[in-house]
Amino acid sequence: MKIALLGYGKMGKIIERFALERGHQISAKIGINNAFERENLNPNNTDVVIEFSSPHSAYDNLKFCMNAGLKTVSGTTGWLEQKNVIEELCIQNRAAFFYSSNYSIGVNLFFQLNKALAKLMKGQNQYQISTEEIHHTEKLDSPSGTAITIAEGIISNIDNKNKWVNQAIAAPNEVPIWSVREGKVPGTHLVKYISDVDEIEIKHTAKSREGFALGAVVCAEWLADKTGVYGMDQMLGSAI
Repeated sequence: MKIALLGYGKMGKIIERFALERGHQISAKIGINNAFERENLNPNNTDVVIEFSSPHSAYDNLKFCMNAGLKTVSGTTGWLEQKNVIEELCIQNRAAFFYSSNYSIGVNLFFQLNKALAKLMKGQNQYQISTEEIHHTEKLDSPSGTAITIAEGIISNIDNKNKWVNQAIAAPNEVPIWSVREGKVPGTHLVKYISDVDEIEIKHTAKSREGFALGAVVCAEWLADKTGVYGMDQMLGSAI
C-alpha cells in the first residue's frame, strides 16, 4: 500500500517506521518545508494519507484531501469545530475519512470503560466528577482531543451533564477537564468520581508515542478499501 504522510514531525517519523515494517511504501513525506508538495497527492499515487500535522493546518490539509477524493486517516486535534465540514466534503467527493482523537488501542478501550462507568454512576449525585490530562510541554492544544472524547463519553451517559469546561470550576451541568503540561509525558488521562466518603478513579498512562503510531497504520490498512466517514468504534466494534 502507498501511504502519504501529511505532517512529518516526531509522530510522522514513527508512523513511517511502522508503515515500512509492515511492508508499505511511503509515497510522500510532507512537512513544513515542503508543504507545496501536498498538491501532488491524488488517488493514483497514494492509497491512504495519514495526517498528523498541527491544529492550525489540519483543516486546510483535510479539506484538500477530501476534495481530491483521498482516503485519509487523521489524528490531529484542536480543529474539531470544523469536523462536520470535512465529513460533508468526504461524502460529496466519495472520499474516505477516518478520525480518532487517539489511535492507541488501550486508550480506545479506556473510552469504552469510561462510558460504562458513567452509566453505572448515572443517578449517583453524591459524586462529583473530575477529569485530568497530562501531556508534554510541546503539545499545542488544550485540552487534549482524548480528554474531550472522555468528557463527551461522560456527557452522553449522565443526564444532568451537557457540556465540558477546561481549567475552570465546573457548574453542576458541566464536566471539568484539568490540563497539565510537563516534561516529556506522552499522555496520561484520569477520570475521578469523588464523594465525601470515597473516590473512584480510572486512569490510562501512555508509555510512548509508538502505540499511537502503530494504531494509525492499522487504521490506514483498514480504510484502504472503503469510502465514507469512520472512527475507532467502527474498526474495533463498540462494546457500549
